[in-house]
Amino acid sequence: MGWFDKLKQGLEKTRALIRRSFSNVSVEDLEELEIALLSADVGPKTTEKLLEEVKTKWKSSPDERLSNLLKNSITSLFPPSFDIIDKFLQGKWVILVIGVNGSGKTTTIGKLGKLLKDRGKSVIFVAGDTFRAAAIEQLEIWGERTGISVIKHREGADPSAVAFDGLKSAKARDIDIVIVDTAGRLHTKYNLMEELKKVKRIIERERGDYQLYTLLVIDATMGQNAINQARMFNTALTIDGIAVTKLDGTAKGGVVISITSELKIPVVLVGVGEGIDDMQSFNSKEFVDALFWEMN
Repeated sequence: MGWFDKLKQGLEKTRALIRRSFSNVSVEDLEELEIALLSADVGPKTTEKLLEEVKTKWKSSPDERLSNLLKNSITSLFPPSFDIIDKFLQGKWVILVIGVNGSGKTTTIGKLGKLLKDRGKSVIFVAGDTFRAAAIEQLEIWGERTGISVIKHREGADPSAVAFDGLKSAKARDIDIVIVDTAGRLHTKYNLMEELKKVKRIIERERGDYQLYTLLVIDATMGQNAINQARMFNTALTIDGIAVTKLDGTAKGGVVISITSELKIPVVLVGVGEGIDDMQSFNSKEFVDALFWEMN
């Protein structure tokens, strides 16, 4: 199955929600569409914005299909897409991966590492989640699957020290990409967020010729809670991009639209399955086309 087919399949439940709403709407009453967008976790602010735009366009073009009007309005929310993998192919990078427990950080690291290695880059993983021995083991499993070395310390070690050693090793071996795992933490826990800031400060201080990219991983099934997480993490650390995992099997795919509209932080990776190749660079045209597949 090709990537676009996987994306269509992953957005099936979200697409079904929106499609059902089209049968009971008029230009004066878009309540069914509003309910569908909110149920898909597009979010109140973005939903209101889209409905106003659709209503205005529909009044001036009453013969246009509602699906086309909505598709065009959603498309206009996205900035021009870029391939994050292509970006990482230019120069050397430290990618700091953050997020709450269970968002899929370590899996994202494994899949991202493979994407980069397949494009000819040398990669190492840094096991900065030292709170759980299982986290280190999980990263090592991904290292074995992808043939990527893992820099680690013992359980309970200072994550900043692991990041320091990871960078030191990368410089010594002339590695292109350093991907740093971190412990999952609630965005509301002050002490844990301060520790994460310390890890980032150490990387900033020691990175040398490496560019730093802070990647937030969020779970699509969390819907609007994921938006709140992203907002808090961005305030604390300044996020460069977001990876959205678990789009398959959820009707909350609208969270991608909400992130783009409300936070102005680019979604750069999307995951639609458990397989090692089930994560790719985000492309807004592909996303919108998959969301409105066969609605015309």
